[in-house]
Amino acid sequence: MKDFADIKELMDVVYAQAGGAWTPKEYKAQISTFPDGQICIEDKGKVVAAAFSVIVDYDQFGDKHTYNEVTGDAYLTTHDPNGDVLYGVDIFVSPEYRGMRLGQRLYEARKELCRNLNLKSIIAGGRIPNYSKHAQDMSPYEYIERVKSKDIYDPTLTFQISNGFEVKQVLKAYLPEDKASLGYATLLQWHNIYYDAEKPNLIGGVKSTARIGCVQWQMRYFENVDELLQQVEYFVDALSDYKCDVALFPEFFNAPLMGLSPSDTSIDAIWHLATYTEEILTAMSHLAVSYNINIIAGSMPVIEDDELYNISYLCHRDGQVEKQPKLHPTPHEKEDWIMKGGNQLTAFETDFGKIGILICYDVEFPELARILSEQEMQVLFVPFWTDTKNGYLRVRRCAQARAIENECYVAIAGSVGNLPKVDNVDIQYGQTAVFSPSDFAFPHDAIVSETTPNTEMTLIVDLDFDKLTKLQNEGSVRNYLDRRRDLYRVEWIGNSDE
Repeated sequence: MKDFADIKELMDVVYAQAGGAWTPKEYKAQISTFPDGQICIEDKGKVVAAAFSVIVDYDQFGDKHTYNEVTGDAYLTTHDPNGDVLYGVDIFVSPEYRGMRLGQRLYEARKELCRNLNLKSIIAGGRIPNYSKHAQDMSPYEYIERVKSKDIYDPTLTFQISNGFEVKQVLKAYLPEDKASLGYATLLQWHNIYYDAEKPNLIGGVKSTARIGCVQWQMRYFENVDELLQQVEYFVDALSDYKCDVALFPEFFNAPLMGLSPSDTSIDAIWHLATYTEEILTAMSHLAVSYNINIIAGSMPVIEDDELYNISYLCHRDGQVEKQPKLHPTPHEKEDWIMKGGNQLTAFETDFGKIGILICYDVEFPELARILSEQEMQVLFVPFWTDTKNGYLRVRRCAQARAIENECYVAIAGSVGNLPKVDNVDIQYGQTAVFSPSDFAFPHDAIVSETTPNTEMTLIVDLDFDKLTKLQNEGSVRNYLDRRRDLYRVEWIGNSDE
């Protein structure tokens, strides 16, 4: 109920011409009757978007119904826990937050709810607010067909079609007070192809699969930060279109900006590069929220207390940002860049599983992955940057070993191409790949997929976590269960909170 003030403020703006907000009594009935169906998005504790729904026995209403009939005059008295359809009651986004795809996020949450509750479909009556501008020239049926063919743009219908909804028919007098739509509405339906799932769960259940996207990044000269971020957004957009849960970028993917340093020395260039990190991180966190995809922002140099560190950032799609520093700078990084190693190792909780991040050289130290494995890590992400093939093979072979010995998936992503004008980083060799444990349930060579070496491209892979669980208990060998904990162990003796 404490959110009602935000909901009222939001609805009074969005529906200023259509009656404004619900009453407190209506709102209380909705969240009391079907709490799992009422979803909101908050920014710093303030509701900025929301979606409301109800479960109904659709045969009781049929395709010819009004909004008040199917929603019980907005009190959800029609809610039937044993019904077969999730009916969309309302969805709205603050005008100040439009352009961030929050409406799409709410639709995806509704679809997740529909799947997890094992309902046949989502049905909703959709407004056609631009119809009043064309009513003299065409019928609502013609208008809908023109919108479907993209000859006309309608802010509501166009959005719903792009999110996988089909128009079943036109509803008359659906919302008589909706003057912009002249009372007409579309009857929309999204089909749940997973209907009859054996294990229905409530929304937010643990996922058994994840789709990961890795970027094999081409090093190229950029005139400024905006050009680099434009290339970043290109990949984020592409991976988001394929519904990836996470996008992995390589270590020091922003290195081309070293070429903008006024000094020719490599140490000045890397410290200059660190001045862009905050701006890039802010932009990538915004992209994670906007495109509904978690982003592992490779790694970037950071200056803290006059010391230089190499840090990977995990930008969650809910706006949260966490970090994992590189613990073992290479001899080159320590000697030429005066870089320090961090002292923090974290197994991150994400909305698709528990993950770890080890930056390049760190994956060559098996103790780190073992500690993360003891915290039930399912996927280890390794952003790397190598200049020669033998350097790359060190990272690759060690990553493969980490997958086998810790019974987890490991994804590595690196950069390719040349930067002839940047000292010490003029060449790179890379091949992005995803590795699995080695047993019958996995690929015969324990390579889930890999890219063409030294070519800019993306790698998209579906991971099955149920296979990991089965492997740990029924595998040909069981590295996790068979460890001789009575003889040896690996412990973290640093302060993980530092």
